Amino acid sequence: MPAQAQTVHVSAADNPKAYRMDAARHIYAAYADKIFKGKLPPLVHAVVVLELDVADDGRVRNIQMIRVPTHAPDVVVNVRKMIQQAGNLPVPARLRGGVRFIEIWLVDKSGRFQLDALTEGQL
Repeated sequence: MPAQAQTVHVSAADNPKAYRMDAARHIYAAYADKIFKGKLPPLVHAVVVLELDVADDGRVRNIQMIRVPTHAPDVVVNVRKMIQQAGNLPVPARLRGGVRFIEIWLVDKSGRFQLDALTEGQL
């Protein structure tokens, strides 16, 4: 079966903070069934802080883990895998040379998550 062409999304963001929102929406669309709906509990299972380096074409050049949960190494593996399998992020058309930004993944015990850029907050 031939691979289907991926739809190219273009971000109109003109700064890393705005691009971070577009990238988060892309991740949410790719994993709609894994998004934690509503406010997160006061204590989440794991918090992963990472820096993404995105090329001009939306390809993720590098994922730098900044803070990882030592009690849940499987979460780190899953987060990295989800980013890589989500396909190219939106093309950062107005950001020459690509873009780098920090994102925080908030993950509950079931594996559902929210990204800090789009979080609904905590109880």
